Amino acid sequence: MNKQQLLQMLGLAMRAGKVVSGEEQVLAAIRSGAAYRVLISDDAAPNARKKIANKCDFYDVPLTIAGSRQELGGAIGKAERVVIAVTDPGFAKAMGNGASN
Repeated sequence: MNKQQLLQMLGLAMRAGKVVSGEEQVLAAIRSGAAYRVLISDDAAPNARKKIANKCDFYDVPLTIAGSRQELGGAIGKAERVVIAVTDPGFAKAMGNGASN
């Protein structure tokens, strides 16, 4: 799946109400087991990227680096977004390995 397809799938997941965005909300979704895949922008701050990556590793949630913050935000119809969690196993599986993992 290329980056454009991944962003389109993310848009579908958003319209279905299966997306959580924002660092604290994503961390809460990971901790609660609600997150099936996490997408982070390639221009995220190193500390944010490390925090999210560590949490995903610990809770065994796939992490995908997927475009810039503008692209991620645009895919879900919002302003810039650095980190997004997909809360539906079907959408997460359909995204596969995404743009990069």
